[in-house]
Amino acid sequence: MLPYNYKMNSQNLIAGTALVLVAVMNSPRDFEIARMLGWYRNLLRNAPKVIDVDNLAFYQTSGFDKEETGRVQYIANVNGHELTTRSELLVNEQDHPRANEEYFKIQLGLLRRLPNPIIATSWKRITFLYTTGKFLLEANIVNDLVIRSDERALLWQALRERIGGNAYGNSEESKVLDVSEDQLMEFLGYLGLNLSN
Repeated sequence: MLPYNYKMNSQNLIAGTALVLVAVMNSPRDFEIARMLGWYRNLLRNAPKVIDVDNLAFYQTSGFDKEETGRVQYIANVNGHELTTRSELLVNEQDHPRANEEYFKIQLGLLRRLPNPIIATSWKRITFLYTTGKFLLEANIVNDLVIRSDERALLWQALRERIGGNAYGNSEESKVLDVSEDQLMEFLGYLGLNLSN
């Protein structure tokens, strides 16, 4: 097994067509949970609509040391997900105000370091962002992860397929297949992100 800080080259890291969700990593503690226990948690009410992705990439917030803040530099395969409560995930925090709230527990493969970190320049606050393996490998700054080209149609198609494959649960909204790009953007809830171009 490779150490978590092993730098992968782009040929053995991720497929160009992989569907990637860039998610927020708020603290070194959450990083250690992902690295050592192999899972990432997300509050159900704040979760993106499609969590059935190939990989998670992690945007590190100001909870990290200065040289580790405002960047995407780790990725992991997604091996599945389940719905649980915070108290079941973090048994030592039974008195937490959200102890009984539902969370997605996303099972992860090995945490791997990208060959080069993707730095936030103008974007300092990110919630969730969908991209592809190709964009992830070619990005220098976070803004480079946003798909604005003809390849955007491929991203929408991949997301539509995941929605049709019941990626979020058994809700009726997960069965919607024939939606416009504008409807899909609204449905996916790109919170705080301006993806129009």
